[in-house]
Amino acid sequence: MTNTLPPSSDLHAFRGSLLYFHQQPDANIPDHQHCLNYHADGLLLVENGKILACGDYSALKESLQPHTPLTQFHNKLIMPGFIDSHIHFPQTEMIASPAPDLLPWLENYTFPTEKRFADPIHAAEISEFFLDELLRNGTTTAMVYCTSHKEATDAFFEASHRRNLRMIAGKVLMDRNCPDYLQDTAESGAVDSEALIQRWHGTGRQLYALTPRFAPTSTPEQLGRCGELAKAYTDVYIQSHVAESQAEVKWAAELFPNSRSYLDIYDQYCLLRPKAVYGHCIWLDDTDRGRMRDTQSVAAHCPTSNLFLGSGLFDVAAAEKSHMRYALATDVGAGTSFSLLRTMDEAYKVARLQQYYLPALQLFYHCTAGAADALGLAGKIGTLAAGAEADFIVLDPNSTPLLARRSTAANSLEELLFALALLGDDRCIHATYAAGACVHQREE
Repeated sequence: MTNTLPPSSDLHAFRGSLLYFHQQPDANIPDHQHCLNYHADGLLLVENGKILACGDYSALKESLQPHTPLTQFHNKLIMPGFIDSHIHFPQTEMIASPAPDLLPWLENYTFPTEKRFADPIHAAEISEFFLDELLRNGTTTAMVYCTSHKEATDAFFEASHRRNLRMIAGKVLMDRNCPDYLQDTAESGAVDSEALIQRWHGTGRQLYALTPRFAPTSTPEQLGRCGELAKAYTDVYIQSHVAESQAEVKWAAELFPNSRSYLDIYDQYCLLRPKAVYGHCIWLDDTDRGRMRDTQSVAAHCPTSNLFLGSGLFDVAAAEKSHMRYALATDVGAGTSFSLLRTMDEAYKVARLQQYYLPALQLFYHCTAGAADALGLAGKIGTLAAGAEADFIVLDPNSTPLLARRSTAANSLEELLFALALLGDDRCIHATYAAGACVHQREE
């Protein structure tokens, strides 16, 4: 006797190839069944914004009511939406701005651009465009830096909440070494942050991140107040930058002479912990990586940004050896693309420059289930397992003539994913779904 699902006006079925991970792939184990679920002809059932079931079409089709809406994605791959662990929404319109290094790039482009976000109307406009770009590139969750303006942070959350997206964001804290028009104080930054936490953290699908820009632009007093808020609100996120460029590392050492390392500055203010995500982490030593591991802090690996600014190469081998958590990130606007497929391409090449091999399965893991686990959201996003939030994308391996020809010749799932990572871009994203609703559909 076949078990039939009860009638539901909100139940929707999607047919296509299905892929999601449940643990990190091991390059030394050729059989990847231990780390993923793959259904060449699969059926995904979504109800009330959640995944109801996921499996082989042949096993699930008989459970459907006769009139259940069915969307068929022939020759396409359905997988969890991408998760970007480090990106700046105010820098959208200054992407691809030339500079010889990080610090002059901040001074000449970033700070003047962020000045405009004192205007809530401008902030709202850029928020909408930014979210459109994320969804067009298959990113359904991002860890987002706003500006030092409370109003701009409100504008971003309002736009995300209206679309029912799962986003993590925070007001930037800067009380020194920045233009007066962006500067807050240790007290005003803390007051604004607490008000934003109380308004937005846990409102719908929104989550808050305490966001000191980086140690050189915060006084010890501001980092101390940030640490106090982190203790008072143990479930909020923390995000900042660390050890991105050598000039920045030198500057941080001059400003905080009693710290063992750049990372140690944050540690002294109790800002290393689970849900703390630090961008770049290039110039860390083994002691730093061990501390990241022990505190369960997360490194956001931003290869397109690091290559663009010439900051250095993130050491994937050292991160893996130390068991330090990391996830991939675009870091727009120093990053040169909103696409995590393009980011995977650069991450692969950065690893190869250091004689390390990153399989495509591992790259996709770090943009989905791995990122969700690192952010404390395992089981909620980054998966197609029953009970998860229905954030998923539809990838088209035939989106360009070259990719179509290469995909046709793929002899394994690894080869197919490798082609998508090395040759793919926003054109591969056929559709993006958030909480079960289609939020992007590529025009044919």
